[in-house]
Amino acid sequence: MRRCRLAGLFLLGGCVMVYLVFVKHHYSTHSPHSHRPPPHPQPRAHRAEPDGSSSADGDSFQYGVMFDAGSTGTRVHVFRFQLGNKEPPKLDHETFRAIKPGLSAYADDPQKCSAGLVELLDMAKSSVPPSMWIKTPVILKATAGLRLLPGQKADQLLDRVRTLFHKSPFLSREDSVSIMDGTDEGISAWITINFLTGGLHSYGSPTVGMLDLGGGSTQITFSPRDEKTIQDSPVDSIRSFQMFSNTHTVYTHSYLGLGLMSARLAILGGPSSPAVPGSSTELLS
Repeated sequence: MRRCRLAGLFLLGGCVMVYLVFVKHHYSTHSPHSHRPPPHPQPRAHRAEPDGSSSADGDSFQYGVMFDAGSTGTRVHVFRFQLGNKEPPKLDHETFRAIKPGLSAYADDPQKCSAGLVELLDMAKSSVPPSMWIKTPVILKATAGLRLLPGQKADQLLDRVRTLFHKSPFLSREDSVSIMDGTDEGISAWITINFLTGGLHSYGSPTVGMLDLGGGSTQITFSPRDEKTIQDSPVDSIRSFQMFSNTHTVYTHSYLGLGLMSARLAILGGPSSPAVPGSSTELLS
């Protein structure tokens, strides 16, 4: 049951990242005291054709490929969003596959991560109509597993991923591959959950808080009801952003090293602990 709950959170986190890339002009993160971005334009409506392309009026579909590079594994989510006229996009379908171990396991030999990533890219290609490949963004977001690595080793892994993405038929940019900081991770999960539950679709809709227990970190994010909570919180923990023409202010904080696997490793004394004979530097879930 615990693995199912964690997998569900990773699915949600992946969903929002692809969604945010597709509507990147609809979302911007900023300090509550910074300039408010201008309202976003509504997406044009089209009718979906059998090959996934679109024509004039009706609904259409937009695909996105999201790689979630976590501390215990890499997962790919292929999302299909339905675009309606004057309505927010809806998640229409999702295809998922996961492999182990995580990218951080290849820190000393980045080339070895290629085989698993190519396998996941092939699955994504089979899930998206060929005519839509060039229009479909592919993204990889790494979380605490890579945040805990020395900078040079993490960069070498990310460079290898970028090379594979550029060789793929999908839409890939230089910023398509990156490490998320804890704040972005918490906000993204909060947006995902509230997008799927309808909390972002209209002004005044109730939202829900989020606790995300990952492998290497844990995040808490919620929208405070009391203005005093915002005023009394550390400035770095308060973020405001705009989505669907509404501004949301949330409290968010990430606890690096307090994820399920990293906390367990710390309790056991780390890889050199005599309490764990023959242990390695990796703990598997």
